[in-house]
Amino acid sequence: MHELSLCRSIADIVERARGARSVDVVHLRIGQLRQVVPPTLTYCWELVTTDTDLAGSRLQIEHIPVRLTCLDCAASTEVSDALLIACGECGSPRVRVDAGEEFLVTSIDLTRQAPADPAHVAAAPPPAQPPAHPTRPGPRST
Repeated sequence: MHELSLCRSIADIVERARGARSVDVVHLRIGQLRQVVPPTLTYCWELVTTDTDLAGSRLQIEHIPVRLTCLDCAASTEVSDALLIACGECGSPRVRVDAGEEFLVTSIDLTRQAPADPAHVAAAPPPAQPPAHPTRPGPRST
């Protein structure tokens, strides 16, 4: 179950990026060749983030299919079965993977903080005034 270690890495990335703000959604782009099981990844995310500042956040996963270019016939094909990496036109195994290997945190949705209600914000105390001194007469001119 490599999803657990993936979630730990994602959490580290998100923690560094979020600052002091709360996180709602972490957007991921995951290629089919990464062999990630989305329900397992979601379950592991909940485990990793429980009792942390990321608790309650969720993952939004964009699945990227495998796209190949054949080095023999130059066809560009999308593969539905990631276990069979061959040209969809001529069947050649000599292909270049153009998509499907991604694993990216693409964005993070942060909680919008409601502006403070001025009625509930305590008024700041007035600035301290210097102590009053009696006026001293200055030197007399003659």
